[in-house]
Amino acid sequence: MAKTMEMENSPLNMITDGTLIKGDIKAEGDFRLDGTLQGNIELNGKLVVGDTGVVNGNVLCMNANIIGSVNGNLSVKELLSLHSTARVRGDILINKLSIEPGAVFSGKCRMIDEIRAQQEEESVAEQNAE
Repeated sequence: MAKTMEMENSPLNMITDGTLIKGDIKAEGDFRLDGTLQGNIELNGKLVVGDTGVVNGNVLCMNANIIGSVNGNLSVKELLSLHSTARVRGDILINKLSIEPGAVFSGKCRMIDEIRAQQEEESVAEQNAE
């Protein structure tokens, strides 16, 4: 099986090419999108946006492989992989990031560890101010 098709061992939801969904999606398992979603998606699993897939909304998930397009903010708790054909327009918050040559990303990128460190510094500063 191709590397971009691999999914974790959990329920798989799939939206095929030519399908348009308007609204938010929330799912416990993995999700593959080859159609178009006009809304937000929240998963406790892995998101794969295939080469014909388009998300016009925000994404929150554990892992993500972006081969198609995302127009919105991404928050990925573990690994975000942007393949060479990926097009991402929005800010990303990630733990780990992999970008292949040719991928397009337009937005800000923040690492979860950077935010944790900043929050800890702010907490220590508040405690010292008291």
